[in-house]
Amino acid sequence: MSYENILVASENSIATITINRPTKLNALNKLTIQELHQAFQELEKSHDIRVIILTGSGEKAFVAGADIAEFADFSVEEGVQLAAQGQDILFNFVENLKIPVIAAVNGFALGGGLELAMACHIRVASDNAKMGLPEVSLGVIPGYGGTQRLPQLIGKGRAMEMIMTAGMVNADEAYRTGLVNHIVPQGELLNFCNGIAQKIMKNSPVAISMAINAVNANFKEGENGFQTEIKSFGKCFGTEDFKEGTTAFLEKRKAVFTGE
Repeated sequence: MSYENILVASENSIATITINRPTKLNALNKLTIQELHQAFQELEKSHDIRVIILTGSGEKAFVAGADIAEFADFSVEEGVQLAAQGQDILFNFVENLKIPVIAAVNGFALGGGLELAMACHIRVASDNAKMGLPEVSLGVIPGYGGTQRLPQLIGKGRAMEMIMTAGMVNADEAYRTGLVNHIVPQGELLNFCNGIAQKIMKNSPVAISMAINAVNANFKEGENGFQTEIKSFGKCFGTEDFKEGTTAFLEKRKAVFTGE
Protein backbone atom coordinates (compact mmCIF):
# COMPACT_ATOMS: atom_id res chain seq x y z
CA MET A 1 0.00 0.00 0.00
CA SER A 2 1.30 3.46 -0.90
CA TYR A 3 1.02 6.39 1.49
CA GLU A 4 1.35 10.13 1.16
CA ASN A 5 2.82 11.03 4.56
CA ILE A 6 4.50 7.87 5.82
CA LEU A 7 7.03 5.34 4.56
CA VAL A 8 6.84 1.64 5.41
CA ALA A 9 9.72 -0.78 4.91
CA SER A 10 10.40 -4.26 6.25
CA GLU A 11 13.42 -6.53 6.49
CA ASN A 12 14.03 -9.72 8.45
CA SER A 13 10.60 -9.57 10.11
CA ILE A 14 11.17 -6.01 11.38
CA ALA A 15 8.98 -3.24 9.93
CA THR A 16 10.01 0.40 10.07
CA ILE A 17 7.36 3.11 9.79
CA THR A 18 8.76 6.58 9.07
CA ILE A 19 6.54 9.63 9.42
CA ASN A 20 7.56 11.63 6.37
CA ARG A 21 6.52 15.29 6.54
CA PRO A 22 9.95 16.91 6.98
CA THR A 23 8.81 20.39 5.94
CA LYS A 24 6.22 20.25 8.77
CA LEU A 25 8.64 18.59 11.22
CA ASN A 26 6.52 15.46 10.79
CA ALA A 27 3.49 17.06 12.47
CA LEU A 28 0.43 14.84 12.81
CA ASN A 29 -2.48 15.86 10.63
CA LYS A 30 -5.65 13.86 10.02
CA LEU A 31 -4.26 12.10 6.97
CA THR A 32 -1.07 11.08 8.75
CA ILE A 33 -3.02 9.68 11.70
CA GLN A 34 -5.25 7.71 9.33
CA GLU A 35 -2.28 6.41 7.35
CA LEU A 36 -0.49 5.35 10.53
CA HIS A 37 -3.60 3.47 11.62
CA GLN A 38 -3.78 1.67 8.29
CA ALA A 39 -0.09 0.78 8.37
CA PHE A 40 -0.18 -0.57 11.92
CA GLN A 41 -3.34 -2.51 11.12
CA GLU A 42 -1.81 -4.12 8.03
CA LEU A 43 1.43 -4.98 9.81
CA GLU A 44 -0.45 -6.55 12.71
CA LYS A 45 -2.24 -8.84 10.26
CA SER A 46 1.03 -9.93 8.69
CA HIS A 47 2.48 -13.23 9.89
CA ASP A 48 5.95 -12.12 8.84
CA ILE A 49 6.33 -8.98 10.99
CA ARG A 50 7.46 -9.52 14.58
CA VAL A 51 8.49 -6.00 15.68
CA ILE A 52 7.69 -2.47 14.44
CA ILE A 53 10.04 0.51 14.75
CA LEU A 54 8.40 3.96 14.49
CA THR A 55 10.45 7.05 13.69
CA GLY A 56 10.38 10.42 11.91
CA SER A 57 12.15 11.48 8.74
CA GLY A 58 15.21 13.71 8.97
CA GLU A 59 17.29 14.54 12.02
CA LYS A 60 15.23 17.35 13.56
CA ALA A 61 12.03 15.70 14.67
CA PHE A 62 10.26 12.48 15.53
CA VAL A 63 6.95 14.35 15.52
CA ALA A 64 6.91 18.04 16.48
CA GLY A 65 3.23 17.97 17.43
CA ALA A 66 -0.21 18.05 15.89
CA ASP A 67 -0.99 20.16 12.83
CA ILE A 68 -2.55 23.12 14.66
CA ALA A 69 -3.86 24.72 11.47
CA GLU A 70 -6.31 21.84 11.08
CA PHE A 71 -8.18 22.44 14.34
CA ALA A 72 -7.65 26.11 15.24
CA ASP A 73 -11.29 26.92 14.40
CA PHE A 74 -12.90 23.79 15.89
CA SER A 75 -15.99 23.92 18.11
CA VAL A 76 -16.28 22.11 21.45
CA GLU A 77 -17.99 19.15 19.79
CA GLU A 78 -15.37 18.97 17.05
CA GLY A 79 -12.61 19.08 19.66
CA VAL A 80 -14.14 16.16 21.56
CA GLN A 81 -14.46 14.18 18.34
CA LEU A 82 -10.87 14.97 17.34
CA ALA A 83 -9.46 13.61 20.60
CA ALA A 84 -11.78 10.61 20.77
CA GLN A 85 -11.15 9.51 17.20
CA GLY A 86 -7.40 10.05 17.42
CA GLN A 87 -7.12 8.03 20.62
CA ASP A 88 -9.25 5.25 19.16
CA ILE A 89 -7.58 4.77 15.79
CA LEU A 90 -3.96 5.53 16.66
CA PHE A 91 -2.79 6.09 20.23
CA ASN A 92 -4.83 3.40 22.01
CA PHE A 93 -4.53 1.23 18.91
CA VAL A 94 -0.74 1.30 19.08
CA GLU A 95 -0.67 0.72 22.84
CA ASN A 96 -2.80 -2.40 22.47
CA LEU A 97 -1.14 -3.74 19.33
CA LYS A 98 -0.16 -7.41 19.55
CA ILE A 99 3.21 -6.64 17.97
CA PRO A 100 5.80 -4.72 20.01
CA VAL A 101 6.33 -1.14 18.82
CA ILE A 102 9.62 0.67 19.49
CA ALA A 103 9.64 4.47 19.20
CA ALA A 104 12.94 5.73 17.78
CA VAL A 105 12.70 9.33 18.97
CA ASN A 106 14.99 11.33 16.71
CA GLY A 107 14.81 14.99 17.78
CA PHE A 108 11.67 16.85 18.83
CA ALA A 109 8.76 14.84 20.24
CA LEU A 110 6.25 17.47 21.28
CA GLY A 111 2.53 17.37 21.98
CA GLY A 112 0.99 14.63 19.87
CA GLY A 113 4.50 13.46 19.03
CA LEU A 114 5.34 12.69 22.64
CA GLU A 115 1.88 11.19 23.10
CA LEU A 116 2.56 8.88 20.16
CA ALA A 117 5.95 7.87 21.57
CA MET A 118 4.34 7.18 24.95
CA ALA A 119 1.76 4.92 23.30
CA CYS A 120 4.61 2.74 21.98
CA HIS A 121 5.85 -0.12 24.13
CA ILE A 122 9.51 0.95 24.24
CA ARG A 123 11.12 4.36 23.69
CA VAL A 124 14.70 5.02 22.59
CA ALA A 125 15.87 8.64 22.24
CA SER A 126 18.65 10.16 20.19
CA ASP A 127 21.01 12.33 22.22
CA ASN A 128 19.55 15.49 20.66
CA ALA A 129 15.93 14.62 21.51
CA LYS A 130 13.67 17.15 23.19
CA MET A 131 10.32 16.13 24.62
CA GLY A 132 7.36 18.01 26.03
CA LEU A 133 3.61 18.64 26.14
CA PRO A 134 3.23 22.37 25.31
CA GLU A 135 -0.54 22.31 24.82
CA VAL A 136 -1.42 24.65 27.71
CA SER A 137 0.59 27.39 25.99
CA LEU A 138 -2.07 27.20 23.25
CA GLY A 139 -5.01 27.27 25.67
CA VAL A 140 -5.73 23.55 25.40
CA ILE A 141 -4.57 20.35 27.13
CA PRO A 142 -3.05 17.16 25.73
CA GLY A 143 -5.87 15.26 24.06
CA TYR A 144 -4.23 12.09 22.77
CA GLY A 145 -3.62 10.43 26.13
CA GLY A 146 -0.82 12.65 27.40
CA THR A 147 -2.44 13.46 30.75
CA GLN A 148 -2.81 9.74 31.41
CA ARG A 149 0.34 8.11 30.04
CA LEU A 150 2.88 10.70 31.21
CA PRO A 151 2.04 10.21 34.93
CA GLN A 152 2.17 6.44 34.42
CA LEU A 153 5.71 6.72 33.08
CA ILE A 154 7.30 9.46 35.21
CA GLY A 155 4.97 9.94 38.19
CA LYS A 156 2.20 12.42 38.94
CA GLY A 157 4.33 15.27 40.30
CA ARG A 158 6.79 15.39 37.42
CA ALA A 159 3.96 15.00 34.89
CA MET A 160 2.03 17.88 36.46
CA GLU A 161 5.11 20.10 36.21
CA MET A 162 5.83 19.19 32.58
CA ILE A 163 2.23 19.74 31.54
CA MET A 164 1.62 22.96 33.49
CA THR A 165 4.92 24.64 32.54
CA ALA A 166 4.64 23.49 28.90
CA GLY A 167 8.38 22.95 29.14
CA MET A 168 10.65 20.56 27.30
CA VAL A 169 13.06 18.01 28.74
CA ASN A 170 16.23 16.82 27.04
CA ALA A 171 17.18 13.20 26.48
CA ASP A 172 19.16 12.94 29.73
CA GLU A 173 16.23 14.16 31.81
CA ALA A 174 13.83 11.89 29.92
CA TYR A 175 16.06 8.92 30.68
CA ARG A 176 16.49 9.89 34.33
CA THR A 177 12.74 10.05 34.89
CA GLY A 178 11.92 6.87 32.96
CA LEU A 179 10.28 8.56 30.00
CA VAL A 180 12.69 6.79 27.65
CA ASN A 181 14.49 3.47 28.03
CA HIS A 182 17.77 4.39 26.36
CA ILE A 183 19.75 7.31 24.88
CA VAL A 184 22.03 6.76 21.89
CA PRO A 185 23.83 9.00 19.37
CA GLN A 186 21.52 9.97 16.53
CA GLY A 187 23.50 8.05 13.93
CA GLU A 188 23.13 4.84 15.93
CA LEU A 189 19.44 5.19 16.78
CA LEU A 190 17.87 2.84 14.26
CA ASN A 191 20.61 0.24 14.60
CA PHE A 192 20.16 0.26 18.38
CA CYS A 193 16.38 -0.17 18.02
CA ASN A 194 17.02 -2.95 15.55
CA GLY A 195 19.16 -4.65 18.16
CA ILE A 196 16.32 -4.55 20.69
CA ALA A 197 14.01 -5.94 18.03
CA GLN A 198 16.40 -8.82 17.38
CA LYS A 199 16.34 -9.73 21.08
CA ILE A 200 12.53 -9.61 21.13
CA MET A 201 12.28 -11.86 18.09
CA LYS A 202 14.09 -14.69 19.84
CA ASN A 203 11.03 -15.13 22.03
CA SER A 204 7.48 -16.38 21.55
CA PRO A 205 5.24 -13.95 19.61
CA VAL A 206 2.17 -15.39 21.33
CA ALA A 207 3.64 -14.91 24.79
CA ILE A 208 4.78 -11.38 23.93
CA SER A 209 1.31 -10.35 22.75
CA MET A 210 -0.21 -11.77 25.93
CA ALA A 211 2.41 -9.96 28.03
CA ILE A 212 1.55 -6.65 26.34
CA ASN A 213 -2.11 -7.21 27.13
CA ALA A 214 -1.40 -8.16 30.75
CA VAL A 215 0.84 -5.16 31.41
CA ASN A 216 -1.68 -2.78 29.85
CA ALA A 217 -4.50 -4.27 31.93
CA ASN A 218 -3.03 -2.79 35.11
CA PHE A 219 -3.66 0.71 33.73
CA LYS A 220 -7.21 0.13 32.48
CA GLU A 221 -10.12 1.11 34.69
CA GLY A 222 -12.35 -1.81 35.54
CA GLU A 223 -9.70 -4.41 34.75
CA ASN A 224 -7.80 -6.46 37.29
CA GLY A 225 -4.28 -6.78 35.97
CA PHE A 226 -3.52 -9.77 38.19
CA GLN A 227 -6.55 -11.66 36.88
CA THR A 228 -5.62 -10.81 33.30
CA GLU A 229 -2.13 -12.14 33.98
CA ILE A 230 -3.48 -15.37 35.49
CA LYS A 231 -5.81 -16.01 32.55
CA SER A 232 -3.13 -15.17 29.99
CA PHE A 233 -0.61 -17.37 31.81
CA GLY A 234 -3.06 -20.26 31.57
CA LYS A 235 -3.76 -19.65 27.88
CA CYS A 236 -0.05 -19.96 27.12
CA PHE A 237 -0.21 -23.63 28.12
CA GLY A 238 -2.46 -24.31 25.15
CA THR A 239 -0.11 -22.85 22.54
CA GLU A 240 2.40 -24.52 20.24
CA ASP A 241 4.96 -21.93 21.32
CA PHE A 242 4.71 -23.16 24.91
CA LYS A 243 5.24 -26.75 23.83
CA GLU A 244 8.21 -25.73 21.70
CA GLY A 245 9.72 -23.47 24.35
CA THR A 246 9.57 -26.01 27.16
CA THR A 247 10.68 -28.89 24.92
CA ALA A 248 13.63 -26.88 23.63
CA PHE A 249 14.63 -25.99 27.18
CA LEU A 250 14.55 -29.62 28.30
CA GLU A 251 16.42 -30.72 25.17
CA LYS A 252 19.01 -27.95 25.70
CA ARG A 253 18.47 -26.37 22.28
CA LYS A 254 17.23 -23.04 20.94
CA ALA A 255 13.49 -22.80 20.52
CA VAL A 256 11.98 -22.15 17.11
CA PHE A 257 8.72 -20.31 17.68
CA THR A 258 5.91 -20.19 15.12
CA GLY A 259 3.58 -17.74 16.86
CA GLU A 260 0.85 -20.34 17.30
